[in-house]
Amino acid sequence: MLHLSNRLQLKDLRLIQSISETGQLALAAEQLSMTQPAASRMLANIERAIGTPVFVRHPKGMKPTPVGEILARNSMALLNGLDQALLEVDAVGAGRAGSARVGAVTGGGMAFIVPAIQELKKTAAGADIHVDVAPSDVLMDGLLKGDFDFILSRIPAGTDARQFTIRRGRTEVVRFLVRRDHPMAKRSQVKLSDLADYEWVNQAPHTPLRQAVESAFVTEGIPLPREIVNSTSLLVMLAYLVSSDAVAPISREVGELLVRGAQAQNLVVLDTVPSIVVNPYHLISRKNQVISPLAQRLRELVLDALDLHKEAAS
Repeated sequence: MLHLSNRLQLKDLRLIQSISETGQLALAAEQLSMTQPAASRMLANIERAIGTPVFVRHPKGMKPTPVGEILARNSMALLNGLDQALLEVDAVGAGRAGSARVGAVTGGGMAFIVPAIQELKKTAAGADIHVDVAPSDVLMDGLLKGDFDFILSRIPAGTDARQFTIRRGRTEVVRFLVRRDHPMAKRSQVKLSDLADYEWVNQAPHTPLRQAVESAFVTEGIPLPREIVNSTSLLVMLAYLVSSDAVAPISREVGELLVRGAQAQNLVVLDTVPSIVVNPYHLISRKNQVISPLAQRLRELVLDALDLHKEAAS
């Protein structure tokens, strides 16, 4: 199997990937716009060049051998990288600045990703930027799959952090959102015990913000709220709050955005004594991952903002 790089071509890798995905030589040939006999001859040449079968034929189709699984998996990564490179070349040729794909937890997205994009757009008006806001486990899974160039995320339990480059981000401080005419709205600071008997709109039980709030209740020796509506939707939360006496824990950044925006006339943000702090999120990227120049610029802007925050906090 020496010097396979001289024996396998991109068209060979595309065939291997297509057969692995479809499980059928005929379907793979159709997907690649070639005849089945031509695909069969190409596969025979591949296996002859490698010196071992790549697929096992059975009545229901084709299954990759251990060698075939290795080739299919690495072909996907190589071809995806090539396709991304061609997309970026095409974007530059069309007068656009390229693309970047980032993910963030809600507070990190509000505090750092949005301002960084706005700064980037001053000199890259045609940039194609994709931003996903999601829980940390979803973000980390997406980063491993290559869906993101970098993320602002916490590190889920059980994650092998050695495969990532990690720059410390910041902690989130919890605030509580209520409607403007809520019984607690005129208080500048409240205790958790003041809020315990109200209905709550809360994130899912496994989320760091929810866990931080519940841990604070336990530490204070206060029974957890009994009436809880669970929702990850910001719109659902807002709709519920403005029409009830419910309480919603949120990050400080989200609260600041909401009371400055169109909902300001309807909402109030409450501080608690003592403050509730959520575990920090970080700027995370995969080691040895090559990202576009645009994504690199965006990452540097986020890093600069994080560094400024650290200086201000020290």
